[in-house]
Amino acid sequence: MAQDTFPSSVLFCCDHNAIRSPMAEGMMKKFYGHAAYVQSAGVKNDMDVNGFAIAVCDEVGIPLANHRSRSFEEMQDWGDDLGQFDLIIALSPASQRMALEMTRHAHLDIEYWPIMDPTGLAEGREARLAAYRQTRDQIERKMLERFGPKLQD
Repeated sequence: MAQDTFPSSVLFCCDHNAIRSPMAEGMMKKFYGHAAYVQSAGVKNDMDVNGFAIAVCDEVGIPLANHRSRSFEEMQDWGDDLGQFDLIIALSPASQRMALEMTRHAHLDIEYWPIMDPTGLAEGREARLAAYRQTRDQIERKMLERFGPKLQD
């Protein structure tokens, strides 16, 4: 069910900012437009956006190819204060721990969405794409439950 208030800024985070959080950032921007300022980050940024994530998001009109992975530390180095976000949505246990640690003095909401990491779950291109689609669809379901119907498609 959708919350009463729509946040004005949302940060999605996961382990590497290479699959789940870029997917969520792209979906949020596509579904809700400029209703909220949306960013994503990872505990680390040691990977580029995953090609399978790019492919399955392209299937539904969400462009990820130009996304640049970044870490929580890089966000801070670039002047983005985590406390400026109304809501942080962690998509992995490690990112939830990091978000809680880095915002312990800020008054903001942190939610944990247990989203499947599709990395290494399948062999072969079609099976891998199916796993990544499952992750994409899981994020979409959680997003619609949390924020309500899409404002645009």
